[in-house]
Amino acid sequence: MDTITSLQNTKVKLVHALQNRAKSRRKEAKIALEGTRLIRDAIERGYVPEFVLYLEEQDNASVELVASLQNSGFEAAPVTDEIMRHISDTQQPQGIIAVFPLPHPPLPRTLERVLILDAVRDPGNVGTILRAAAAANIQAVFLSPDCVDAYNPKTLRGGMGAHFRIPVIEASWSSIAKHCDGLAVYLAAGDGDTRYDAADWSLAWALIVGSEAHGAGDNADQLAHHRIFIPLAADTESLNAAMAASVILFEAQRQAPK
Repeated sequence: MDTITSLQNTKVKLVHALQNRAKSRRKEAKIALEGTRLIRDAIERGYVPEFVLYLEEQDNASVELVASLQNSGFEAAPVTDEIMRHISDTQQPQGIIAVFPLPHPPLPRTLERVLILDAVRDPGNVGTILRAAAAANIQAVFLSPDCVDAYNPKTLRGGMGAHFRIPVIEASWSSIAKHCDGLAVYLAAGDGDTRYDAADWSLAWALIVGSEAHGAGDNADQLAHHRIFIPLAADTESLNAAMAASVILFEAQRQAPK
């Protein structure tokens, strides 16, 4: 296939839009994944790339992935360095980008371990939280309307494939409340009255983690049954959302029935 050299190429324009605009990701119902690891992970989870753009001069892992995709009949087109820099979301492009449909892992019929993010706006933090949630066997993650876009490129990178393992759902508070019906809802709060490791995580539960800058909002307060805290050493800054979520989720995993 001929090397793509024009910034006006339809595939180049689509990837650039997906990398830079949440509105485009929602309209097209697609995402752009950059790097061999994320692309392989998506394929191994059963997702099919619409097309792949790549640099011909790259590392062995990328060369092998491109060859495998081409042998399987997927469309893969080489691009120039200028094009790759234009469509990459990183300062040092990884040399391969693929377009996939938005991931939609099935939501379990019965929910017992749910994470809710309230107005967490840093994409790296959300990605790290999703990675921890997948590792801690969380069944679903709900993002409140004020959270960063779940499919922001930085969130996708930070999630390390979590988007393809567990449902990540952008939802209204009324929808979140319906999914929490019958669950014990815990809110992580600096002024909580129960230590996180004294809470009972053996039953069905949902955990709300709020913005590190502003804490949880009124909707989260109204939904929560219990307010929990992580004890910290004196004269130390509070944990950011990703750190707090990880600490609590792995305590919940430790207490989970074997």
